[in-house]
Amino acid sequence: MKIDRRSFLGLGLGAAAGIALSPVGVKLTDDSSIWTQNWPWTPVPEDGKITYDRSVCSLCPGACGISVRKINGRPVKIEGLDDHPINHGGACLHGISGLQYLYDPARIKTPLKKTGNKFEKISWDEAILLVAQKLGDIRKNGAPESLGLITGGGSGSMAHLFDRFMGAFGSPNTYTMPSLESNLALTAAALHSADRSLGFDLDHSDFILSFGAGIIEGWGSPVACIQANASRRERKAKLVQVDYRLSNTANAADKIIAVNPGTEADLALGLCAVLLAKKQISTNTLYGDVNKFPFAAMLGKAYTPDKVAAITGVKAADIEALAMAFIEAKAPVAVPGKGRGDAGSLREFAAVQALNALAGRLNKAGGAFVMCPADYLSFPENVVDATAEKGAGKAKLAGSVNELADKLETDGGLSALFIYNANPCYALNAPEKFKTAMDNVGFKVSFSSFMDETALRSDVILPASIFLERLEDVVSGAGLAKTVVGLCRPMVNPVFDTKHPGDALILLARAMGAGMAQSFAWESYAACLEQVTGKIWDTLSGDGYVVINDKPPVGTPRTDFTFLVSAPKAAASNGEGEYTLVPVDKMRLAGGAMASSPFAVKTVPDTVLSGKYSVVEINPATAGVLKDGDIVLLKTAMGTAKVKIGFNEGILPGVIGMPRGLGHAFNNPYVAGKGANVNDLIGPVIEPGSGLDAAFGITASLSKA
Repeated sequence: MKIDRRSFLGLGLGAAAGIALSPVGVKLTDDSSIWTQNWPWTPVPEDGKITYDRSVCSLCPGACGISVRKINGRPVKIEGLDDHPINHGGACLHGISGLQYLYDPARIKTPLKKTGNKFEKISWDEAILLVAQKLGDIRKNGAPESLGLITGGGSGSMAHLFDRFMGAFGSPNTYTMPSLESNLALTAAALHSADRSLGFDLDHSDFILSFGAGIIEGWGSPVACIQANASRRERKAKLVQVDYRLSNTANAADKIIAVNPGTEADLALGLCAVLLAKKQISTNTLYGDVNKFPFAAMLGKAYTPDKVAAITGVKAADIEALAMAFIEAKAPVAVPGKGRGDAGSLREFAAVQALNALAGRLNKAGGAFVMCPADYLSFPENVVDATAEKGAGKAKLAGSVNELADKLETDGGLSALFIYNANPCYALNAPEKFKTAMDNVGFKVSFSSFMDETALRSDVILPASIFLERLEDVVSGAGLAKTVVGLCRPMVNPVFDTKHPGDALILLARAMGAGMAQSFAWESYAACLEQVTGKIWDTLSGDGYVVINDKPPVGTPRTDFTFLVSAPKAAASNGEGEYTLVPVDKMRLAGGAMASSPFAVKTVPDTVLSGKYSVVEINPATAGVLKDGDIVLLKTAMGTAKVKIGFNEGILPGVIGMPRGLGHAFNNPYVAGKGANVNDLIGPVIEPGSGLDAAFGITASLSKA
């Protein structure tokens, strides 16, 4: 049977809806309090007094409020907090199974030092002294800039403390892992202003145009997005999904626009060109007359409907109709970021935001907000000595963590490296490349809670207490159109010999003495947090959260399209083969620094993970001699993996969809050794000007195993 693009849009809807709404998922959620205890390494409390404590989940950028049920002081169940302004009582699968992380077999239970190829237990005093001596030697040698830091991002006090440590030490080499939040900040800097981010008011939009964003599959703040989607019918709002496969979000949409993977930016620019040609643009987006700017000339020349149709596979008439439907809505908004939004090029993000700007949807209810950072922290001035000033004044080794991998692999340049809240040896494309890069760094310190792929390659591990064991401010972000600071509270004393990473930094700075100690003069992280959040501390500690802003920002920001005029198109996937392999984000699988809990993995259907094999989606029309359920070799220019074929008429012909979040390789039998890591098969393609990895997919071949 031949499956064309039109058939792709119409097939599989009923089946996908049945899976999405299956009562099996509901039953697992109802039984979560049992499931989270039903593991041999999780202690079960005796009967006793039941209490409830409020906190915030920090497993993902969602920043959801949670209610933790306790028996005799021991946490036994996590639920959404009813009156929290972000999730309004909702909770995702990862949040409700968060208790499993307390007793996870992969937790690091004490500070560790690597001797040869093995780790040995050491005390905290020994660990702090060892790291302080290594760092002291670096400063004595006059090279403080050779200390690097890789973090998972964030904008709360912990992000400031790590930046403060690097500033006092004297290094500019801080790098953030790719994320939706970092991509949105880069987009805001490229088009509007530095030190800004973007939020999308999905709750009040009547026309959501999603460029592959998994709005109900983990994009942004997952629970908030799912709730915004659930209210669409009441608001009579439409969702149009631009996608290459029938995702759950596409299945929930009012209309699906099938697009060739990697051409989303071209489609967005094509829509801009239609608005410009039909004189439907806002008059307050450019510095002067739109027709006098290179951006307008570029759109008129390179992005006519016919030219965009040839690139994207979307008919010219459909491009024009979509542009007019968007501009004629009362409160439309375009949303960038395929899947969870942590992959893609700056060109793609900027093109989608340009559509919002041309349509006059910036800082309007239901539109895209250009937001200032949450200004609630008041740190004392950092103490910077002459050594630190000299080192911090030097140029960074690289513009991004992806470029850093290239630099370290070829030229080195770092004497020491801190890794916090990040797992680049798993989460980056071609992680073997980063493993090689890490081997070229003389001394690596991990602040991980778990023995993940990156911690395994470190020299010293200063184990961090997890979110249920620590105090911390958690700032909303990741595309939310409001700013809320929540307070994560310790629900239990640390189960193992771990520390808050803020306390570890304070101890390190104190051990180094002089200016470093002066910059970290607090007795503890708790004392630091109370001081630096002074103007909101009473409300934060009392209510558990503070709403900084939940209204559209005042005024309409100007937009500079210079970047888009010169931005290169995304590089084509490299290698040989008749298919295009693309990663697929699944709500039940975490794909970043935190591995999925055993409970979450247990709920993954056999259409995603079958035994030890990842199941890859392929349209039967382009499967050739391969059959549904076959075990095959999936080969790209980066490597080979043994996977299982899963026929899916809801994916574009010629495309292979492979789930992200599988294939971990560390000591946790409930999570590791299951499936393959799709990142191992995709090579990075660094976008000039942004440093982002613009590779969303790669050419691939399939053959029988």
